[in-house]
Amino acid sequence: MAYSYPLEVERAKREHWPVILPVGTMEYHSHHCPYGTDALVAEGIAREIGKKRDCLILPTIYYGVSSYAVGGPETNTINMDADVLEAYVYNILRSLFRSGFDRNVCILIRHQDEEFLPTALACMKAAKKLTFEYLEETRGIGWWGDKKNEGFYDNLSAEESPWNWIRVFNGAHFPSDSPYNNDDHAGLYECSHMEYLYPGSIKLERLDYSSDWFAKTASEMSVEVGRRNIEYAVDAILEALATGKRFY
Repeated sequence: MAYSYPLEVERAKREHWPVILPVGTMEYHSHHCPYGTDALVAEGIAREIGKKRDCLILPTIYYGVSSYAVGGPETNTINMDADVLEAYVYNILRSLFRSGFDRNVCILIRHQDEEFLPTALACMKAAKKLTFEYLEETRGIGWWGDKKNEGFYDNLSAEESPWNWIRVFNGAHFPSDSPYNNDDHAGLYECSHMEYLYPGSIKLERLDYSSDWFAKTASEMSVEVGRRNIEYAVDAILEALATGKRFY
C-alpha cells in the first residue's frame, strides 16, 4: 500500500481484495541472519500471495514482541511490549474499517506465532476488540440478542461472519497434520525460508562467530526446503482466504 495511489486502493476496496498486514520483529538471529528475519519472511510470504491473487499488502510491522528469550539487550534485539503492539495493530485495523476495508483483513505473523504467545495474542486481541466495537457501532448495542438475529448462525456465510472479518494467520506453524509443520530459529528451516525469498541473505561463513546452539543446523539450509515450505504456506493461506478457514 505504501506505493499505491488512491485510484488503485479504491479499486481494491470496491473489489473486496484481501488486506494483508505482515508482522515480525527486530530480533537477534545469531551472526548469519538479519535482525529483521521474522518480518522479512512474513513480508515475503505476503508478496508471494500477491503473485497469485489480487490483494493489498500493508507496510510490514517490524517492531514486534520479541522478548529477550534468545538473548539479552546486548544482542541488539528491539523488544515491543505486547500491550503496545496490541494498541498499534488495533489502530491500524480501526483505520482500515473506517475506510471501508471491513470484511477481509489478514494479519500474517512470524515469531512466537503459536496460539496464546505474545505476538499472536496481541494481534488476536486487537482483532476481536475492533470487531466487537464495530458491530456495536454499526448494528447497535445488543445487536446479537435482537430478535432479527435469531437465525444469525444458520444463515451465516464464511464471508459475512464477523469472526472472519479479521483473521490472524501464521507463516510457519500449520495444523499438526501438515507435512511441512516445521520451523526453528536461525536454523535449517528459517535460513532456508530466507534464502529462498531473499537469495544471498544468509551468511553461512559467519556461523563460527558464535556458539549459538539454535543455529547449528543452519549449515543444512536448502533453497528447495525453503521453496517447499513457503509455497505450502502461501497455498494454505490462499485456501483460508477463499474458504473462511481460520488458523486460530
